[in-house]
Amino acid sequence: MIFAKLTSAPLSKLAQVISLGAALTLGGCAATQTSDVVDTGSFAVPSYETYQLENGLTVYLMPQREVPLITVNAVVRAGAVKDTTSGVAAMTAQALLLGANGKTKTDIEQTVDFLGASIDADAGKEGSYIVSDFMAKDLDVMLPLVRDVLTAPEFNAAEFEKLRQRQIAGLSQAKESPRRVISRYFDKLVFGEHPYGNAVSGDSVALQSLTISQLRAFHQSYYQPSNSALSIVGDFDVAAMKRQLQSLFGQWQNTEQLQAPALDTGLAPLTASRVLLVNKGDAIETTFMIGGKGIARSNPDYVGLQVVNTILGGRFTSWLNDELRVNAGLTYGARSGFRAYSQAGVFQISTFTKSETTKEAMDLALKTYARLWEKGIDEATLASAKAYVKGQFPPKFETSAQLAGLLADMYLYGFDDQFINNFQAQVDGLTIAESQRLVADYFPQQNLQYVLIGNAAKIADVAKQYGEVQQVEIKDVGFGK
Repeated sequence: MIFAKLTSAPLSKLAQVISLGAALTLGGCAATQTSDVVDTGSFAVPSYETYQLENGLTVYLMPQREVPLITVNAVVRAGAVKDTTSGVAAMTAQALLLGANGKTKTDIEQTVDFLGASIDADAGKEGSYIVSDFMAKDLDVMLPLVRDVLTAPEFNAAEFEKLRQRQIAGLSQAKESPRRVISRYFDKLVFGEHPYGNAVSGDSVALQSLTISQLRAFHQSYYQPSNSALSIVGDFDVAAMKRQLQSLFGQWQNTEQLQAPALDTGLAPLTASRVLLVNKGDAIETTFMIGGKGIARSNPDYVGLQVVNTILGGRFTSWLNDELRVNAGLTYGARSGFRAYSQAGVFQISTFTKSETTKEAMDLALKTYARLWEKGIDEATLASAKAYVKGQFPPKFETSAQLAGLLADMYLYGFDDQFINNFQAQVDGLTIAESQRLVADYFPQQNLQYVLIGNAAKIADVAKQYGEVQQVEIKDVGFGK
């Protein structure tokens, strides 16, 4: 993920913004909704309200008065899936911090540093974000700054050139660490030319060709109030916040018809096992990923799948880690998981091993994966996984940044607070029979896809045993063909 930051305090980063949610009603707003809290006897979404300004901007407000801090998370439906040139969404997001509404990059940095606050800009597969953490007493300074960065960036040419060169250098450095980039190759293999195959980072050739005009055009096309949401969590007065938001954002206008790719179409089926072999000639180990299509984030079985995957590869005592690390000593860690987008996703098993033990590790990973169908899950293992998942869940939604991030994700990915409110009930209700259904319905068993990054001279013969091989060089532009 692309990441830009101006901060002097160790507050939240955009990569950590996943959270819990809430919403407020506003006099004169276009639409209103109130959350329904389901009592599961445990964790539930704190009270919140949501509404829309007349210009279509969605607002989530969640007052949390325990500490004098506020997080503002602005999310725009403008991620890599909408790239017209590879990497333009990410570069546009980062360039928001290069100056805005008459303030230079230095002005923004000095304001943020003086207050001990933070402001981050980031882009992901489907959204771009601005996240700011600050003391409640600094609301009148920081909220207008967020507005300026979001709605009136200046895209300073000199600063943009510095940013461009940093990102191009960063792409080259990332490819020195296969674990940092293998997911980009895997998405490209699974999704091909579909927008979900786009790498958030872009590629070096595309970044070199990007112009300020392209960034301005992307911003004008997608950074519109009807395509955006603000999530505000922390120590504030609700009525006063509504007035301030109306004053700051009420005049923000939609500029043109939104162009949205149909992400639920054009998802080609995987009809054969394929292997993408990425040659890194100096590698002494092989990093590999195995999997296929996954689920959308709004899938009602999302929670149950987290439990089943915990058994397979979602914790240190998982089957994959036990077999490959503890018992066989082939790796320092093995894991599996679902990466979910709004309309699709991927399932993947990932690990790394010495070049000489590539086949042994891959075969053991596949054998362990096959246990889901051949032996299934017993009651004791299921009970342990359920207890683990329930114990790990609440800490993910404690801070204002986490809560604001959850609200942003609810907007971006189309799920609601029942994900939180029904979480424990869904986990507790998972049975052996239900876990078998989840395995049969969602874990890909046929036509698996493989990405191997390593020394091709040593592992090419291994790679061809798993499917049709396409070989690329890790120094090639992009992340596959």
